[in-house]
Amino acid sequence: MRQINVQGLCDDARFRKFHLLLLLWCALIIIFDGYDLAVVGIALPSIMRDMGIQATSAGFMVSSALLGMMLGAVFLGTIADKIGRVPAIVICLLLFSVFTAAAGLTSNPLTFGIARFLAGLGIGGVMPNVVAQMSEYSPRKIRSTMVTLMFSGYSVGGMLAALIGKAMIEHYGWQSVFLAASLPALLAPFIWKYMPESLAFLVRTGRSDRLKDILPRVDPAYVPQQADTFSLAENGTATGSPIKQLFADGRGLSTVMLWVAFFMCLFMVYALSSWLTKLMSSAGHSLGSALTFVLVLNFGAMIGAIGGGWLADRFNIKYVLIVMYALAAVSISLLGVKVPPGVLFFLVGLAGASTIGTQIVTYAFAGQYYPTAVRSTGIGWASGVGRSGAILAPIVIGFLVSKALPLQQNFIAIAIPGVIAMLAVCLIESRPTGPLRIATPVAEVEPA
Repeated sequence: MRQINVQGLCDDARFRKFHLLLLLWCALIIIFDGYDLAVVGIALPSIMRDMGIQATSAGFMVSSALLGMMLGAVFLGTIADKIGRVPAIVICLLLFSVFTAAAGLTSNPLTFGIARFLAGLGIGGVMPNVVAQMSEYSPRKIRSTMVTLMFSGYSVGGMLAALIGKAMIEHYGWQSVFLAASLPALLAPFIWKYMPESLAFLVRTGRSDRLKDILPRVDPAYVPQQADTFSLAENGTATGSPIKQLFADGRGLSTVMLWVAFFMCLFMVYALSSWLTKLMSSAGHSLGSALTFVLVLNFGAMIGAIGGGWLADRFNIKYVLIVMYALAAVSISLLGVKVPPGVLFFLVGLAGASTIGTQIVTYAFAGQYYPTAVRSTGIGWASGVGRSGAILAPIVIGFLVSKALPLQQNFIAIAIPGVIAMLAVCLIESRPTGPLRIATPVAEVEPA
């Protein structure tokens, strides 16, 4: 009889077709997730005009989805460690596809907000699950790169919304960009059938046959035997409440600081996503030009995510994050300064790289920080607590916009959280302590 260390086997595996297919599935989900999230910011000026609402009310409408995202990240992230990650991902996909489309059928702020709240449950819930999925199966040496490559789909979705948004809104109205979001629901049965289940879930529920089917695809050197048993790389699995494990064994301060970093980064991300088009329009740029800034923001985010992941696999990810948060504070502060157009586009791209891109690297950091048995829970709670920053951002910036403050003051308000996030990351331990550690780099095969 052999005991197979499944997480260790995945850690030492080489990149193969299995990893590529999983990356493509997860990235595709994040592309649709990014589209659903960005589409409100693209359509916001048209929605405000059509429904006759002011900036502060619009901020509350945007935040309804973000409240749903907070609850979805916490509950659908945590529940995945109990019902399985694939069912949780499918539930999230159906939620954000169906209810984003439903928002396009509404005609007043209240029903729009309700539809966006329900969509937000899925948008927020899918993120911790796909991050945990990629972190679990990716080879250890390229884990950060894999997670950030996958999450670059978020920026692709944002760019897709900006590219098609202007033409669709002009020809078919703002409702059309929401109705288009129903298409990803068609993928649900294929994800259910073809996406591999969480290793931790399969080990915990004793599904040895599924593990014997999946692991040879991860590493062909493993040849299943009838008497094989399976375990995770940690010294046992989490006992008791998964939430309590986030604070156990010296992880308490780091967990809280990780929550602070998520809060501050998501405040910056959603402040820019929701109000960049409107702020640039108020500064004298046309709608088409303002939407170009959204494209540049998301293109910069993709570069920042991939570049940040590459750096995180070669240097300490904590210090990479500190530098990226510092760049966020500087670049956003300068957006309100009158500069030549070329410089302004560069600053917008840098802001995207150091906010959306940094958030993606922060997800990768959380995915590596928490042990496999509570990884979805850890990422879900960090994301969920962080969503309160995303909820506040459109409201706070909407209030500032309604006060007709100078443009630079609005951007400084968005930049300050970057400094706070940088300080929070400085206080996070580079590695968790205690018996539930991140998977060891060597796959163990032990005779009984």
